[in-house]
Amino acid sequence: MTIPSLVTIPGTGGQAPRLAVLLSGGGSTLQNLIDQIQRGDLHAHIEVVVASRRDAFGLVRAQRAGIRCHVVPRREFSSVEAFNDALHAVLEPLDVDLVVLAGFLSKFQLRGRYQYRVLNVHPALIPAFSGQGFYGLHVHRAVLDAGVKVTGCTVHFADDEYDHGPIIFQECVPVLDDDTPETLALRVQAVERRLYPAAIRLWAQGRLALRGQRVVILPSAPSRSLT
Repeated sequence: MTIPSLVTIPGTGGQAPRLAVLLSGGGSTLQNLIDQIQRGDLHAHIEVVVASRRDAFGLVRAQRAGIRCHVVPRREFSSVEAFNDALHAVLEPLDVDLVVLAGFLSKFQLRGRYQYRVLNVHPALIPAFSGQGFYGLHVHRAVLDAGVKVTGCTVHFADDEYDHGPIIFQECVPVLDDDTPETLALRVQAVERRLYPAAIRLWAQGRLALRGQRVVILPSAPSRSLT
């Protein structure tokens, strides 16, 4: 069996990446990134927040932090393609380094421009309890209904399928006998708040590489880059 060669994914050379955060709801992931940046724990700049719903509370969080906002309402477009036309029209002139999906419930199409430049966090261990319709408390209800003993969260590179793409981090969270969807969500979110910024830092430092579909974390920035 031939072992695939290791190919590195270019980041920003340790420079603060310019982020676009896409969201559909409350924006707790966005708030975590804002807090980490303000504390100096994450060296990044949020260039824009794009919401797929006008009533997304994440827009309020962004405005409070002085971040520019755009609303691209999914319901106003007849197809995923038309919706993505509008998303890309917003992002293209900003030339952001990395797109961060933060509870974004619609499909974001990479269109050849954003390969290995879109990250997503999912509140379960992909490929379990993932895919279209698995979001928020729906995921945790499904976990409890299935009777599994562990769940967790996954940070991964997004591709053109829901909750799919090379996995950067996964971490398990125990499912307790007296858990509710809400209590389980709190413990999973605590892990998400730690792992998502860590993945952004590694990406920016150029310390992520692919061996086939497996993400390898490098000890230091490499010399060979993915083109």
